[in-house]
Amino acid sequence: MQHFVVVGILVILTTVLTYLGLDVAGLAKHQHPVSASLQSISIDQLWNWEMMVISFLFSLIIVPMLYSLIVFRQKKGELEDGEHMEGNATLEVVWTVVPIFLVVIFAYLGGKSLGDVRRVDPQAVTIFVKAQQFTWTFEYPEYGIISSELHIPVNKQVVLKMTSADVIHSFWVPEFRIKQDVVPGRYTEYRVTPILVGDYKVRCAELCGTSHSYMENAVIVDTQEDYDTWIAEQVEIAKLASLTPEGQGQLLVARNGCTGCHSLNGTRLTGPTWLNIYGREEEMNDGSKIVIDDAYIAESILDPNAHIVATYASPSQMPAFVFTDEEIANIIAYLKTLK
Repeated sequence: MQHFVVVGILVILTTVLTYLGLDVAGLAKHQHPVSASLQSISIDQLWNWEMMVISFLFSLIIVPMLYSLIVFRQKKGELEDGEHMEGNATLEVVWTVVPIFLVVIFAYLGGKSLGDVRRVDPQAVTIFVKAQQFTWTFEYPEYGIISSELHIPVNKQVVLKMTSADVIHSFWVPEFRIKQDVVPGRYTEYRVTPILVGDYKVRCAELCGTSHSYMENAVIVDTQEDYDTWIAEQVEIAKLASLTPEGQGQLLVARNGCTGCHSLNGTRLTGPTWLNIYGREEEMNDGSKIVIDDAYIAESILDPNAHIVATYASPSQMPAFVFTDEEIANIIAYLKTLK
């Protein structure tokens, strides 16, 4: 009986210490990264309970095992066999019934958490999301805005209606705790109610190609006032852009997610940067040199594998786009402004 008491006390102490260690590491009650959505509250609570049970089960296995290895080891001079023991019906009933109760309890808690995550607000803000290798594009249908940044108002549910232009992606903002696959040919929904103003990032959580690790865009949770201001600014920008060829070209670039592979600031991505691209001489992967002019840009849009810049992957990962001659001319006009 003494051994059972000692082991019981050690199991309790080890459970507490294990849980506190997980908590300090940001894996229990105080999680990292910070919780920034209403849906994350129930998810974090469920995770916290799971960490408590895991700490106990870990201790329940490790402590008796180590205690037995130390206390009941064969001592010097002991040659006889240990005490012969056969099954324990009571113990077998306990370790069958208790796990069943735990499974039922966590099934209920999991269902409750799922219900909290999927609860529908009829006044939710609707935003369309398009994923493609290797960027995200956000469209605000109520205002006719297309952006590479996701701006959402704090304390208001947002429903993202998401689809993919190529392969399966997965929308993941760690601070929101929710992850949702984005599938070609269909729309999936992602509902979130942000509760903490700040700047975050959406990452693709599904391996989607060679530049998968670079597929991240800014997510900004604004106050309602800042959100309304941003919407007004974007509406005005879109209105002015539609008046010029280069402005229409910029809108086409945003709508088709071109900056996911072509940076505007000189940074090397999957494709060549567009900064100072027009008129530049580039060496191709066949050793030839070509000046980047109207003809080359049009050819590259319609047939990306015709001529590939040296040091970039061949065949090109860029899909062949279908644009009218006017749309191609507008894109070229926009590229000419990137100095």
